[in-house]
Amino acid sequence: MNRTELLLRLSKSKILILDGAMGTMIQRYGLQERDFRTPELENHPKPLKGNNDLLSLSRPDVIKDIHRAYLEAGADIIETNTFSGTSIAQEDYGLQHLAYAINFHSAKIAREVADEFTAKNPDKPRFVAGALGPTNKTASISPDVNDPGYRAITFDQLSEAYKEQVRGLLDGGSDILLVETIFDTLNAKAALFAIQEVFEERNIPLNPEEGGIPIMISGTITDASGRTLSGQTTEAFLISVSHVPLFSVGLNCALGAKELRPYLKVLSENAPFLVSAYPNAGLPNEFGQYDQGALEMAAQIEDFLKEGHVNILGGCCGTTPAHIAEIAKIAQKYSPRHIELAATGDE
Repeated sequence: MNRTELLLRLSKSKILILDGAMGTMIQRYGLQERDFRTPELENHPKPLKGNNDLLSLSRPDVIKDIHRAYLEAGADIIETNTFSGTSIAQEDYGLQHLAYAINFHSAKIAREVADEFTAKNPDKPRFVAGALGPTNKTASISPDVNDPGYRAITFDQLSEAYKEQVRGLLDGGSDILLVETIFDTLNAKAALFAIQEVFEERNIPLNPEEGGIPIMISGTITDASGRTLSGQTTEAFLISVSHVPLFSVGLNCALGAKELRPYLKVLSENAPFLVSAYPNAGLPNEFGQYDQGALEMAAQIEDFLKEGHVNILGGCCGTTPAHIAEIAKIAQKYSPRHIELAATGDE
């Protein structure tokens, strides 16, 4: 049985646990400018501190430690350290030429650690999700209030950048492709188009049931309006991405578990795919920090489980291995959401 078949089989019998925040964990290391520089980048003219994806090249030991911590906490799926891994996002640092290498090595690191844990306990196989972030540009909204028709990026530019990222993530050993933190569905459509193009190049089936690489999609509801930044409701977002045979659709970031609940319910009642959720550790305080503890967050997430809304659970901003451990513990008591029932509205 290959990893895709194994993942599909597991998803029918249990709630899968995704890892937590990478950035939150990296902050704990107190890294300095030198930590972000490889020997080749010693004289790079731009500051690199804060380019967390680059650590997969400069400090792979840190990234491996973080992956291990989440796997020890009970994560079934770990995300690659590639949230800003496109050439578009790396352009801010003058490192667009390293985009493929960042994705390849990030996936390779995650693959090595996941395989290490699977070898220790074959009854609990671990998987790698290649993370495709939203980029720092939007295809739907003008960044210039004086010129509403202006766009800083085109669909084709996004698609080309995503194709490079997808190739790196697949070559490095990703089991899953996760298009996440979607604030603009047009960006996500560019990512999905890129994935389809690469799959076609490599003769990979689009449908995971036919042996393809599973695709996860996760959007972001930006505030209490219940809409994405580009203005879509949860239901509209779902319709916009349902042309692809997804492994899962879900929501992450921006909101805590309590605030995410009504929008997750919409997905659960309408999605013909698995539903994922990885909220923040509550809402940020006045300093932008996340104060919600592991027990409090897990208690709020238990409401999703009692109502049968989810198949995949994890954490976003502010979450740590402690949060994931508590979420994993509670998830063991519940069965995953049943897609057939949910899709007919009978659940």
